[in-house]
Amino acid sequence: MLEFFSTLHWGAVVQIIVIDILLGGDNAVVIALACRNLPDKQRTRGIVLGTLGAIVLRVVLIAFAVMLLDIPFLKFLGGLLLLWIGVKLMQPDHDEHEISASDRLWAAVKTIIIADAVMSLDNVIAIAGAAEAADPRHRLTLVIFGLVVSIPLIVWGSTLVLKLLDRFPAVVLLGAGLLGWIAGGLIIDDPFIDRWPALNTEFAIYAARVGGALLVVGVGWLLKRRALAEGNRAAG
Repeated sequence: MLEFFSTLHWGAVVQIIVIDILLGGDNAVVIALACRNLPDKQRTRGIVLGTLGAIVLRVVLIAFAVMLLDIPFLKFLGGLLLLWIGVKLMQPDHDEHEISASDRLWAAVKTIIIADAVMSLDNVIAIAGAAEAADPRHRLTLVIFGLVVSIPLIVWGSTLVLKLLDRFPAVVLLGAGLLGWIAGGLIIDDPFIDRWPALNTEFAIYAARVGGALLVVGVGWLLKRRALAEGNRAAG
């Protein structure tokens, strides 16, 4: 253990932590949206379990980062999945009698892990690149160490966003729109799209991100209205 810390590349550690902080905003939004309908007593558990699961999966992704990002259609399909998650997170909560508290907790954790895995396809490259400066024997351990250090920051960020969601419900729209923005960027950045130069421009990338955000918010809002109307008819 002492040998590990004595040979640790602290510059790389700092870089990884900074990257996690800068890129952790997206994760905090997803975690908060997924946990917002949990009972107050389970919110902290949902945040912590979701964060831990997402970080474990991110470590696995980092080990295969370069190979994963070169697979055609992977980012495209990931973007579509993220669009669906964004729409799903806008929907009203189910009746508490229909879903047990335990099931609601694990459903939130599953949503967090899936969304984080999709969003991390690009982020892991930055972390893996920062670890390249370290001793090859310590790279994976270094990545894990940096991610573990960042856990409290992600948890704190998620808790802060949850408080905003409770006070300002409209923040849900912004969070869902952010997921759509990220999804649009993933889709347009897929290696398969590279064969069309017209889609590799700054304008096309921006348009794809805006389109993804508008699609999630629009479809999510329409489905939410329909679900609330059906709920009111059933209650009446």
